[in-house]
Amino acid sequence: MTVDGKLLSILVCPVCHGELDYKKQEAELICYACGLAYPVRDDIPVMLQEEARVLSAEQKVDR
Repeated sequence: MTVDGKLLSILVCPVCHGELDYKKQEAELICYACGLAYPVRDDIPVMLQEEARVLSAEQKVDR
């Protein structure tokens, strides 16, 4: 399963409106500016701040 490329091209972080990086293996959309990772469930990005996890310091640098 994969997220639609057109959808990925228009999605931005709901907190800072920054660029998102799709990590297919982890099924997450990462915002390095905010340090948040939004889950992707059943090919649907869950773009809610309450559902996002906070990245560790190592993950923020590990682009």
